[in-house]
Parts: sequence; structure tokens; C-alpha cells
Amino acid sequence: MKRVVLTAFALVTLFAGAASADPIGDWRVADGGATVRIKKCGAGLCGFVASTKGAPGKDERNPDPAKRNRSVLGIEVLINLRPSGNNVWTGTTYNAEDGLLYNATVTLSSERTLEIKGCGANGGVCGSETWNRVR
Repeated sequence: MKRVVLTAFALVTLFAGAASADPIGDWRVADGGATVRIKKCGAGLCGFVASTKGAPGKDERNPDPAKRNRSVLGIEVLINLRPSGNNVWTGTTYNAEDGLLYNATVTLSSERTLEIKGCGANGGVCGSETWNRVR
């Protein structure tokens, strides 16, 4: 009887640990110039620029002229991320440096490391970088 109870406890602990593996938290982008806060947004996840190393710039390359004068601080850069496998989420990423949206794949490589990959539509150019957890 003890063996069955221990096995059930081990399974519950294992699944509880797997369920908690997500990218929610604050992440420093690869060049260290900003921190992105990932949080739950509806049924998915989203990420916003939480801080910048220096004075925040403007969203000057946004395709919407009405948004080009807004600060990059607070803009959503990870949009509608949905689970897509073990420690993988897919959605959209916005790049304020060029004002474009990309198909995004976000992979939690470890509790401290997040891999972000963005690709243009229809097999366009792809880029990736590694973010580090701040908290």
C-alpha cells in the first residue's frame, strides 16, 4: 500500500512541476537594452516592454502613424502566445526597430533561459535571440 501511495505522490509532484514551467516573469533581452514582462493574457500569454536601460525611445517605425510618437515602454511585443508543445509557445512578436510583426516561437530552454524566434510571413527571414530571466 505504501508503494502505491508513494508512486501516486511522485506522479502528482512530477505533473505539478511540469505545469509550472512557463515563461511568466521578467526577461532581459539579448542586448540588455530592455526587460520584457510576460504574463497571462486571456487564454494565452503576452509580453510588454517593462523597462529600458536608458531613456525609452519612440515607436517611430510603427506602420500606424498615430502610434509613432508613443514610447516603446509598455508596448506589447509578444502577442497571443499559445502552448505549442513542451515548453514551447507560438504567436506573434512585434519588433519596434523595424515596425513589423513576425511569427514567433518562444521556447523555455531552462528556468533562466528563453529562446525567441521570429520569422516573416510565408517563410520570410528568421531571426532569434536568447533572453535571460530577471525574476
